[in-house]
Amino acid sequence: MKLSTKTRYGTRLILDLARHYGQTPVSIGDISKRQDISVKYLEQIIRPLKTARLVISTRGPKGGHSLTKDPKEITLGEIVRVLQSSEVLAECVSEPEKCLRSSDCCVRIAWQEATNALYEKLNSITITDLLTYEDQGVGFPDECSSLGAGKT
Repeated sequence: MKLSTKTRYGTRLILDLARHYGQTPVSIGDISKRQDISVKYLEQIIRPLKTARLVISTRGPKGGHSLTKDPKEITLGEIVRVLQSSEVLAECVSEPEKCLRSSDCCVRIAWQEATNALYEKLNSITITDLLTYEDQGVGFPDECSSLGAGKT
C-alpha cells in the first residue's frame, strides 16, 4: 500500500490542529506556513476531514479550523480511511467479483489478513501518541511496534 500525498499531508494537518486543540481556531494560512503545504491543497484535504466530522470550521475574522474531538480519540487508521482512496491492499479484497479466481484464491485471503493487520496497527496509534514522539524529539523508536503499545 502506498499512502497518497493527500493522506500524508492530511495527517500533518491533523497534527497541526492537534497542537492547538482547545485553543482558538487555526487558519489554513497558518497551517500552510508551518507545514509548507499550499493553501489550495490544504483546502482540498480539509473537505473530507470536515465531512468525516474530524474537523470543524468557524467563519469570521477569528475563524479557522479545529478538531472536533480530543487528539487522543483520533487514530491514524481513522485518518487513513478518510483520505486514502482505497482501504485495502488489493482490489480483489473489496471487490471479489473483479477477479475470476477470487472464490478459491488463497492469496486473496492473505491480502485480507494483511489489510486487517495494517488497520489494527493504525487504529492503535493516536494523534496524541504521534505528538508525544514528536515532543520527545526522538522520532520513531527503533521498534515501531512500541507505537500504540499496551492499548486495548
